Order: sequence, then structure tokens, then C-alpha cells
Amino acid sequence: MKMAQVSPFLRWAGGKTWLIKQFHLLMGNIQINHYHEPFLGGAAAFFSLDMRKKSYLSDANAELINTYKTIKDYPQEVIHGFQSLINSEEQYYLIRAAKPQNEIEQASRFIYLNQTSYNGLYRVNRQGDYNVPYGFRESMVYDANRILLASQKLKNTNISQGDFTVNKYKIRQGDLVFLDPPYTVSHNNNGFIEYNQELFSLDDQYRLSKFVDYIKKKHAYYILTNAAHSTVKDIFDKGDRILELDRHSLIGGKNAERKKITEYVFTNITEGDK
Repeated sequence: MKMAQVSPFLRWAGGKTWLIKQFHLLMGNIQINHYHEPFLGGAAAFFSLDMRKKSYLSDANAELINTYKTIKDYPQEVIHGFQSLINSEEQYYLIRAAKPQNEIEQASRFIYLNQTSYNGLYRVNRQGDYNVPYGFRESMVYDANRILLASQKLKNTNISQGDFTVNKYKIRQGDLVFLDPPYTVSHNNNGFIEYNQELFSLDDQYRLSKFVDYIKKKHAYYILTNAAHSTVKDIFDKGDRILELDRHSLIGGKNAERKKITEYVFTNITEGDK
């Protein structure tokens, strides 16, 4: 499949920009019908594809999905709103505490917080309020053309908010479903990581495993990423291809060091399919 040159317009913890080359090598020249991505995040995989048919994009994060929908329909208005916001510590905390009045204000605020917060994290407290501290990116330069390109790329998509099964019954033979869930277990150890308001629990991982079974029954393709952990392998080993890929992760901010971590990629795309 031809690789389209569109970059994500958001920073996203756990994003898959690092995986794109391997992602396309896995797909080879298979003919994809429709594309599905139910853990959308920064959408690096989607933005790398040249899809002619409709794609189905979703995520549980309501603010994130509002941003994609608004970028799709009102990119210039979002750019204007975003560029009117001032990047300073004082303004950051005022904007973080603000309650947007409409979808455009909410999307502009979301992009602003994403670009100016600490490490671009998305984290909310028990009340659902965004609580990531200021990131001190005083020299931040943002190319608004990324939003315009993303808007064009999103034109032929169905964007929805909800659980990863929200578009389950739209999956058809020959579709590709890319699954990049929040990692319940951390890489290569037994620690647990909490994402947003609720943990993507071990039970959710088992639900996701059953979802993969459903994808296979529909004779569709799947690519699933997850932490390299024995429990994860036990849950998702279905006799399909399993790859172990190393990547580097920046841990700890300004004085951080890069740490090599390993991730699993599970897929039912075989060498024969490609």
C-alpha cells in the first residue's frame, strides 16, 4: 500500500510513529477494503495510509474525538482559536481551568494543552478535569498546516466516541483493524499503569482478545500492539505471527535518558497474504 506523507497534528504518549515503517512492511501489498482504528490516540498509523475507501476511527476519549471531528469540519476556525492562545505558564493554567463554550473552543484548547503541557500527556483527575502541569516549551513552533492536511485526510472517515467495540458490526471481509490499546502491564515487568480516568484492565485485555477472534471470524486482518509481557502473550497468542520489536522511550522529561523497551506486534497477515 502506498504510504501517504501526513504527520499527526497531536503529540501522544504511546503514539506509534516509531512503528510506521514496520507497519507498512507487515501490510506489504495487501488490498485493504476499509480501515478501522478503535484506539485512535495520535492516529499515526491512519495518517500514514493512503485509503480510498471509508475509514472508521474511534476512541474512548470524548475530548480527543471532538477534536478530530472539529478538525475534519472546521480546520480554519480551530487554527484561529488555537493561535489566539498565549504560551506562558500563567496563561496555561488559566486555559487549563477554562470551560470551553463550544466544539471549536474545546478543540482549540485541546490542541493548545497538548502542545504546551508536560510531555504532551493526557491525564485527568477523578472529576474528569485535565491536570497535567505546564511543560515550559517557551520556544514551541507549531506548523498549523498539519491541521489543514489532517482535515483533508479525515474527509472520508466515520469518527465516533466509545468503547473499542463501537464499530464492531461495520467490520467486513478484507478490512484492516489496527489495535493499539492502553497497556495494562508495563514493559517486561509486573507493574501496572493507569491511563486517564479508568484503567484499561486485565479484563479489558481479555475482552480485546475476544474482539480479535471476532475480527478473524469476519475474515478481516488485524494488527495489534501491546507490551512485551508473558501475560499479554498468553492472552493474545492465537497461532498468528508475533513480532518482538525494540524501541526507545524518553523517560522523565528534560534530563531524561532514552530507555530501550520491547513491544509485541500480533497479526494474522501472513507472508502469503502480502
